[in-house]
Amino acid sequence: MIKKTFKKITVTIITWQARLVLKRYHPKIIAITGSVGKTSTKDAIFTILSKFKTVRKSEKSYNSEIGLPLTILGCPNGWNNPLIWFENIIRSFILILKKQPYPEWLILEVGAGKPNDIKNVTTWLSPDIVVITCFPDKPVHVEFFGSVDKIIEEKSYLAFALKPDGILVLNHDDEKVYALHEKANRKTISYGFHENSTFHATYPAYKYKNENDLTLPEGISFKLEYDGNTFPVMLPHLIGMHYIGQALAAIAVAHEIGCDLLQSINAIAEYTTPPGRLSYIEGIHNSIIIDDTYNSSPVAMEAAINVLADIKSKRKIAVLGDMLELGKMTESAHREVGEKVFPIVDLLIVVGPRAKYIAEGAFDQGYPDNKIEIFDTSTMAAEFLKGYIKEGDAVLLKGSQGIRLERAVEAIMAHPELKTKLLCRQEPEWKNR
Repeated sequence: MIKKTFKKITVTIITWQARLVLKRYHPKIIAITGSVGKTSTKDAIFTILSKFKTVRKSEKSYNSEIGLPLTILGCPNGWNNPLIWFENIIRSFILILKKQPYPEWLILEVGAGKPNDIKNVTTWLSPDIVVITCFPDKPVHVEFFGSVDKIIEEKSYLAFALKPDGILVLNHDDEKVYALHEKANRKTISYGFHENSTFHATYPAYKYKNENDLTLPEGISFKLEYDGNTFPVMLPHLIGMHYIGQALAAIAVAHEIGCDLLQSINAIAEYTTPPGRLSYIEGIHNSIIIDDTYNSSPVAMEAAINVLADIKSKRKIAVLGDMLELGKMTESAHREVGEKVFPIVDLLIVVGPRAKYIAEGAFDQGYPDNKIEIFDTSTMAAEFLKGYIKEGDAVLLKGSQGIRLERAVEAIMAHPELKTKLLCRQEPEWKNR
C-alpha cells in the first residue's frame, strides 16, 4: 500500500514538472506509438536526427506513465529507491527554475498498457510529429482492453493530439494505421512497401556471411523510391526484413524536419538494435544464437521465425516462450506459431504454460512429438540445451520478458563473461527478480 501511494505521489509530481519543463524550453516532440516496433523505430529516428540536431530519446522502452516524464526531465528511473526519486525531483526543480541547455528535439515512445494511458498523456502532450507503426490483429495488452478496436482507439488518441501544423507519419502497409489519414485532419506522409506510400521500399535483399559452417543473413539492402527518385539504402548491422519499415519511418521523419536525404540514408546505415532484439551471439560448441529475448508478440514472433528460416545451418532449434497479455487470443495465437514453425525447425522447445499451445499447434500439423520438448522455466530449458547443442546449430530464443529467456541465452553463450554487454535485463533490479 505504501509503495502504491509513493508511486502515485511521485508520478503526479514528475508529470507536473515535465509539463513545466515543456512550457519553459519548448522542445519539438516526436511521439511514436503502435502495437509493435515502437522502440526500434524510436532508435532508428534517433540514429539519424542525432547527426543533425540536439536530441534526447526515451531510454530503453520507458514508455509508461513514469517513462515519459523521466525522458522529458532527463532523469534516471529510481525503481524502488526513494533517495533517487528525491534527487530526481530536486534536479527537476532546478531545471525549471534555472535555464539550462536542453535538447531541440525529444523522441518519445508512447505506449498503452491499459485503457486511458495515451488519452491521459494527450491532455498535456502535444507532439509536432506522430509516428504510428502498426495495429496487428493480435496485439499485446489486448487482455486489458477487451478488443483490438479498443486498442486502436487508444493509440489513435496520439494522432488527434498533434499540433495543428503537425505531421502524421503512417505505416502505409497497415490498412488500419493508414486509415487514420482520413480522420486526423493533419498533414500526412506514409512509408512502406505499398506502391502509393510517400517513402516507398522496393527490392529488399539480405547479405550473407559464412561463420562456423553456417550461412547467416548479415545486413539488409533495399531501394528507396521518393519523389520520382531512387536511392540505395544499406542496413549492414540488422537482420530481419521488418526493420526496413523502421528505417523508412526514420528517413521520412528526418526529411520532414529538413535533414538532407542523402545524409539521412548514410546515417541510418549506423543503426543497430539493443540487446535481445535479433542479435547474433556466439554459442557453445561453435553454434550460433539468435537472441530475440527482449519481449514477444505474435507479429514479432513471426519475424523472428522468418529469420531462422533464412539461415542455412546443420540443425535449427527454436526455443519459444509464452507471449503474454493476449487475453482471449492466447491459445489461438500460440497455436498459429506452432503451425508456422514446425516446417522450419529440427527441434522445437517451448517454455511456459501458454507456450504449450505452440507445441500442440505443431503436433496437430504432424510434427513428431519426439522433436518437441516442453519446459516450465527458462533455466530448465537451458539445462537441456547445454547437453543437446552441437557444432553448426542455429538456436533461436524468443519469448515475452516475463519468461526471462535471456537466462537460457546466458547458459549456452560461448562467452558468458560478456553477458552484461550482450544480453538484455542485466541491471540489478532485473537480476534480483
